[in-house]
Amino acid sequence: MTALSIASAPTTETEAPANIGLLRFITAGSVDDGKSTLIGRLLYDSKSLHADQVSAIEQSSLKRGLSEVDLSLLTDGLQAEREQGITIDVAYRYFSTPKRKFIIGDAPGHEQYTRNMVTAASTADLAVILVDARKGLATQTRRHSYLAHLLGVKHIVLAINKMDSVDWQQDIYRQIVSDYQEFAEALGLSNIVAIPMSALKGDNVVDASTAMSWYQGPTLLDYLQTVSTLADVSNKALRLPVQRVVRVMLGNAATQTTGDDVEFRGYQGTLAEGSLQCGDTVMVLPAWRSSQVRSLKLAGKSVKKAVAGSAVVVELEDEIDISRGDIIVGNELPPKVTRELDADICWLAEQPLNPKAKYLIKHTTRTVKGLFGELHYKINVNTLEQHPQPEAVHMNDIVRVQIKLQQALFVDTYAENKVTGSFIVIDESSLATVAAGVIV
Repeated sequence: MTALSIASAPTTETEAPANIGLLRFITAGSVDDGKSTLIGRLLYDSKSLHADQVSAIEQSSLKRGLSEVDLSLLTDGLQAEREQGITIDVAYRYFSTPKRKFIIGDAPGHEQYTRNMVTAASTADLAVILVDARKGLATQTRRHSYLAHLLGVKHIVLAINKMDSVDWQQDIYRQIVSDYQEFAEALGLSNIVAIPMSALKGDNVVDASTAMSWYQGPTLLDYLQTVSTLADVSNKALRLPVQRVVRVMLGNAATQTTGDDVEFRGYQGTLAEGSLQCGDTVMVLPAWRSSQVRSLKLAGKSVKKAVAGSAVVVELEDEIDISRGDIIVGNELPPKVTRELDADICWLAEQPLNPKAKYLIKHTTRTVKGLFGELHYKINVNTLEQHPQPEAVHMNDIVRVQIKLQQALFVDTYAENKVTGSFIVIDESSLATVAAGVIV
């Protein structure tokens, strides 16, 4: 078996750009693996806390009779969570260093909160998966790794925590890394960095550990500040779902208005993938009409080019009947036009899936009616076993399904494009979101 490369990242600060943008990451692990303490330590040691926050947790720790400051109190914000000693919802925290801004999602550890983990991971660039050095890989380790892989999280940090509890032994660290390698290979995970640490003591979180001289890799913050989230968009297929049609005033930003002083009719949306520049030939679906880009506006200013993630207004050379829910694509590598979806869904609602009911499928800016045609199998996210043709689908279940659509959608697989490869399922009567899906 070929060994999986669990790599080390650069340790010197000079190797990182001055500012490489925003990083969204989640922390996940079993109950008591130290997720909340790790986030607290990261905020505390990176000097990202206000004096009143530090004072508040110091006082709370004293009231509990603790000899050390309980940094987990920084993230376990709900009183009910504090009383239970667990995190039951996704708690988001924001902090920054001179090199980067961060959004942290603290995902719950319990299996019954799989839907919360799915929500947190859907927008994450990186997942920090904690393992208790005393216990090794747990069921939740495999579950969270699978969910991160399912949702296309690009980078994994295997944070082997509580090394102080095993006397900083390198052999224990190596064994856990070896066990994770075997699992990660079977799952198809890559881009993994393993870091031994103690969130309680602060070793290898922000500051390098003096107790583990055998480890020469980065601290957690070192890696978070240097990991690249930039994607190569040069060869990505253009995808621009149309959010609304606007009339652009001469000299003004895009606004919805009427009158004789209109400069042009524009099509507004956020570039899901690829790039767009003036003069490009594009195709509009479902009209299957081609045209050229006459002009682009970004934040009310004329630009020559826009890239993925940009909210733009596009003017075309030709008059084409375009409305919300249509999509502008390149002439090459168009999306699949289909009235059937094969997808993995996570059921979010307390009420089970009703195979006979019609649901609304919201895909990018387009919403159509759909019916579950077949339930292929339910995935046991703890063992990765597949259970064919499940009789029922309940909250937190992950299921491979076929959905039949009343109207066509323009889709890619989730591996190709997270935006055009994902959707949500809405209950037609209550308009509540009942599932999230990724197209396979």
